[in-house]
Amino acid sequence: MKIAIIGTGNLGLSIAKGLIKNNTYTSLYLTKRNLEPINKWKKYDELYISNNNIKAISNSDIIIFSVQPNQFEEILNEISSKLNYKHIIISTITGFKIKRIEKITGSSIPIIRAMPNTAISVAKSMTCICSNKIGEKSTPVAEAIFNGLGTTIRIEESLMQAATVLCASGIAFWMRLIRATTQGGVQLGFDADIALKMSIQTAMGASSLLFDLKTHPEEEIDKVTTPRGCTITGLNEMEHQGLSSSLIKGLNASYNKINEISSQ
Repeated sequence: MKIAIIGTGNLGLSIAKGLIKNNTYTSLYLTKRNLEPINKWKKYDELYISNNNIKAISNSDIIIFSVQPNQFEEILNEISSKLNYKHIIISTITGFKIKRIEKITGSSIPIIRAMPNTAISVAKSMTCICSNKIGEKSTPVAEAIFNGLGTTIRIEESLMQAATVLCASGIAFWMRLIRATTQGGVQLGFDADIALKMSIQTAMGASSLLFDLKTHPEEEIDKVTTPRGCTITGLNEMEHQGLSSSLIKGLNASYNKINEISSQ
């Protein structure tokens, strides 16, 4: 695969690291306005760095955009005349819909939207993918790239903003839960670093149970709750204080905000 990453910031660099680690490219162009932060990456075979987007695109078949939303339209206008039917566009730009991209590039080019989260930097991302009609046949290409950096799932574009809240913003929500259990652990007598380690490993264990055993959360909860026991007492107190309700309200608040931003 001849790949160009347009905008090699944190996300773009994480994708590049995955491509290098998994050896999933025949050539790789990384572009950035200031090349100094990515200069060291040119040591890899068939990897090129450039601040010339047109050069990168002309030498690539798959173009991954990871620029800021306010830069994307300008860059698309800059490179649109160099695009052809052999190109596949993969956009990781939040809130930038496929129809808006097609207005500049036309609808004859495969366009795929991919929404990863920051766990992509440790190859644990949940990446949601959708495409235009012509891009459906090219979706396996995007899946091959992002499955090397975690897990992918295909969704309808109408759900992309909800996916952003659940998966991308969701990283912050889970971090806050881990922080809260860590603080609770300190109150129970543990040093902060020990409480954090215990909270992290317990969270990993909980998610691994669901992933590996394919069970439902309530099924796993039933395994650790006993009549009049400490676990059910703690769970009930959390629910009385609005744990589940607060999480759901938070997700809805984030969803309303992203819709507000996208409509501006």
